[in-house]
Amino acid sequence: MVQNDCYAVGVFESVGAAERVLAALAAHEFSSEALSVVATDGPGVSDLLQKTFGACGDTLEVRVVGTLRLHGPLVEALQGAERALAEKGIAAAMPNVGFQVHDGFIFETLTKRGGVLVAIRGEPRVADALAILHAYGGGNAAIGAWTGRV
Repeated sequence: MVQNDCYAVGVFESVGAAERVLAALAAHEFSSEALSVVATDGPGVSDLLQKTFGACGDTLEVRVVGTLRLHGPLVEALQGAERALAEKGIAAAMPNVGFQVHDGFIFETLTKRGGVLVAIRGEPRVADALAILHAYGGGNAAIGAWTGRV
């Protein structure tokens, strides 16, 4: 994790729900460069990424969840220096962005079930982002703050 990087993450039940929260984040002036989307490669996901980012994103075969379509700074952070997201899976990679593995397991399981993971990078407004994630149905949304300090 880059020093001072902080992510708010939530998983939404459908592409439509993710589209609504992404629109709300844009309306609150969150830059698309701070946003990330990770979802199983299914109907509507490419269109969502194209609409939000102007690109269809990349695909990656990831342990446990299968083929993901993904875009944004969270992807690089989850990959880490060892480029191991595909091998490790989402749960094991989430400590790279300040979450414990058990939090990652929740995100991984919900994504595998067809949820759309939305993340926002940015220390100054991460609490604002978290409030928006919760307001739009991201009941599992959280801020990754754990970096090994006890």
